[in-house]
Amino acid sequence: MQEDNTIVNEFTSTHYLEATGPIEVGMTNDYMFRIVFQQNKYALKGLISSILHLQPDTITDLEITNTVIPGMSISDKEYRMDIHLVLNNRASINVEMQLDNYGNWEVRSLSYLCRDFDNLNRGEDYLKVQPVYQIGFLDFTLFEDHPEFCATYQMRNIKDNHRYTDKFNLIVISLNHEELATKEDITYGISDWVRLFKSKTWEELKMVASNNEYMTSTVESLYLSNSDENIRKVARERDDFLRYQAHREERIKNLESENQSLTAEIQRLRNLLEEKGIDPQ
Repeated sequence: MQEDNTIVNEFTSTHYLEATGPIEVGMTNDYMFRIVFQQNKYALKGLISSILHLQPDTITDLEITNTVIPGMSISDKEYRMDIHLVLNNRASINVEMQLDNYGNWEVRSLSYLCRDFDNLNRGEDYLKVQPVYQIGFLDFTLFEDHPEFCATYQMRNIKDNHRYTDKFNLIVISLNHEELATKEDITYGISDWVRLFKSKTWEELKMVASNNEYMTSTVESLYLSNSDENIRKVARERDDFLRYQAHREERIKNLESENQSLTAEIQRLRNLLEEKGIDPQ
């Protein structure tokens, strides 16, 4: 396949082949995920073409609109580690790695998508609205009663499934349901990308990426990022922050549950007093 001349592979070295053992910071770290694909548009092209079922040579431009400076500390308030990009000066795409389930992904991802969809300048015709995609890699089951590996949601008629528009797309890829990958998911390499992201050792990464030039480029980029002390430091800080946030959310849920139990017990005692003719006040 002939490559385009715009997005070239700048990570052609093979330093990663020398690496062995556990990966210090892997691709499921959302900060590392962002840094690797921000610095390596060639790898990002391979990922996007796989997910959207495109021929890689049809992707001639990827503009990342929310770049960060690699290795610079981030504020705790910067809770989103998504990659926002414009494909071929046309489609708007948001890609995010999300490990923790805060119970709000459905509305959260939809909110992101709606903001991107409202992309017209004042006075422009609505027909000029560009397609938008929200792509989430989730390490939890979004719908327990309907598990799926790779799901694409669009606006459709609930009676006959007729599509309303193809410009509004929400894609959910479950890291924990690779066993549910369809033949199509496997053919387009989406399951291989998930295996790459989940790999814990360099040996696993080499095996997954061995026959895919976009993935070997990704692994080389990951190796170089792991070799950067500042990037590793920020990635570990990000892990610490997310663990603290997850613990905090769990603590809030427990306190809310305890409060509900206490309220129910107080009401039970009030009812008991009233039954005995005693004013609970």
